[in-house]
Amino acid sequence: MTGAVRAVENAAMRSAQSLGALLALATSAFCYVATETLPIGLLSLISDDLDVSLASTGLLVTGYAVTVAVVTFPLTYATRRVPRRRLMATLLAILVVATLASAAAGDYSVLLAARVVVALTQALFWAVVSPIVTAMFDVRVRGRVGSVVFAGASLGPMLGVPAGTWIGQHFGWRAAFVALAGMALAAFAALLLLMPDVVVDETHAATGTSPDARRYAIVVVATTLSVAGLYTSFTYTEVFLTDVAGFAAAALGPLLLFRGVADFAGIAAGGVGTDRWQRGTLIGSMLVLALALLGMYAATDSRPATALLLAATGFGIGALTPALQNRVMEVAPGSTDMASAGNSVAFNVGIAAGSLIGAGVLSGAGARATPLAGGLLVVAAVTVLLAEPLLARPVRRDGGGPPATATLEDRRGRGGLPYA
Repeated sequence: MTGAVRAVENAAMRSAQSLGALLALATSAFCYVATETLPIGLLSLISDDLDVSLASTGLLVTGYAVTVAVVTFPLTYATRRVPRRRLMATLLAILVVATLASAAAGDYSVLLAARVVVALTQALFWAVVSPIVTAMFDVRVRGRVGSVVFAGASLGPMLGVPAGTWIGQHFGWRAAFVALAGMALAAFAALLLLMPDVVVDETHAATGTSPDARRYAIVVVATTLSVAGLYTSFTYTEVFLTDVAGFAAAALGPLLLFRGVADFAGIAAGGVGTDRWQRGTLIGSMLVLALALLGMYAATDSRPATALLLAATGFGIGALTPALQNRVMEVAPGSTDMASAGNSVAFNVGIAAGSLIGAGVLSGAGARATPLAGGLLVVAAVTVLLAEPLLARPVRRDGGGPPATATLEDRRGRGGLPYA
């Protein structure tokens, strides 16, 4: 009896530690996204202090994103044998030091170099965090635990940028970086204390639940198209809301906050939904995003409708993010680290492509057409997902039974696995 009680106590302790580590990883995600976007609210302060142009200061964000897109694959491959706990601790330690270096930078080149160092660690963080989180918990809740990490990331621009801007305006832009470094240090300490020695290769998270290279390629294409569609419109939201929808500049902050709250709610809904109905959640969230963007194009005469549709774009992309990652963990054809890296690159390519497409639409058809162009790209992504049964026909095993490439959802329905 004593041994059984002790076993239960040990299991409860491990569960509590895993939950603590999950929250630490969510905090880390917040720090990374906040660090990436922090200069947006501090451009003029940094520009004046370091005596550089606003355009050059803007490169602190652009160069960061390009770095992440370029180095994700090689860094993920190079560190594939490094123990995950040690790797995460190292990444956060570098984040703390490089963020403090950013705060202490005496000239622009030092600040840019420090930002590039942080971008290197962020590229690796997003490639490995989903397999790590998945490995710490049961496969049936991977969508929900993954959504916790993405919720932390969602709060980065929603809370991190406004808070960093306020700190910068009152205490100087360097103080904002110091505050962010302090939060990253707290996440680092929590990880050292709580994160278990996860060996991803020895868990269900090492490879996809139903590996399939064709289905994985479809997910990557759908990710690129949907994210490109969002950023075709979202990059120029300010111009659309003021010049087309007729909102006052003072309304931009509340509108974007409203959208951010909807994004956060979408992440929670997508995390739960993808564990229960993976394909339906994936397609449904894309449809919400597509209809919201197309609706923004059609409803410019109504400010209330525009505000609600803007929030709906946040809900759609919020729900889509954990659904996409869960799908990657389902169909990853090889290492889930490399598959997650591929999806991360697809996100960044979509962001870059969307901003470029939006710029072309803005200079040609005008700001009103940006959500139309974005919505059509998301419709293309939905079409790709709907065509998946034709594009990736499953090969059946000898003797009947479920297809060799059947998804987790398919096998649940056939009795192979219980529903969550």
